[in-house]
Amino acid sequence: MPPIRVLPSLLSADFARLAEELAACKAAGASILHVDVMDAHFVPNLTIGPFIVEAMRRSTDLHLDVHLMMTDPQKYIDDFRKAGSDAITIHVEAVGQRTLQAAIDQVKASGAKVGLALNPDTDPELWFWAFEKVDLVMFMTVYPGFGGQAFIPQVRPRIRATRAKFPKLDIQVDGGIARETIPQVIADGANRLVCGSAYFKDKDRAGFIRWAEGL
Repeated sequence: MPPIRVLPSLLSADFARLAEELAACKAAGASILHVDVMDAHFVPNLTIGPFIVEAMRRSTDLHLDVHLMMTDPQKYIDDFRKAGSDAITIHVEAVGQRTLQAAIDQVKASGAKVGLALNPDTDPELWFWAFEKVDLVMFMTVYPGFGGQAFIPQVRPRIRATRAKFPKLDIQVDGGIARETIPQVIADGANRLVCGSAYFKDKDRAGFIRWAEGL
């Protein structure tokens, strides 16, 4: 399995102090930052656009893992790449089987790494053909749209099945990932842990990263 990494989810950061928060993540030992983009259509919330990602890029040299929760991600892939995204993850549900290959090719052509995200009720086996073509797969362990939701344990067998099929793939989990659930998802085969409130509310963020990445 690839190395375990904690990805602070910047949706839980203090945006009034964003540059300071980015610097603090690096000081705590984070190497990848997770950026949630919501369009108020694919999910019932609205967050940030490329101009905020560009501001983040100017404020940090850490890897920016950008998660597009959008109905038409293909329209914005190039914009987010130009803004400084290092990896762009799109939802298979938003793209569909017929156009997914074209969307993957578009992300690759932009120079970003490619990720595929799956909602909790999406069967990963229907998308195994595409997993061979991307850099990471992300399982949503809550329904996307809001932070602070409870972890959905029914996703765990799907993580295990994917790890068994793809032993070298980066498998990412997002939603309710905290000290209680991290050992479970690592045991299932996840190696990239998107942590929002669990990380930002921890009094010892560096200790949180050391603990999780040492499991």
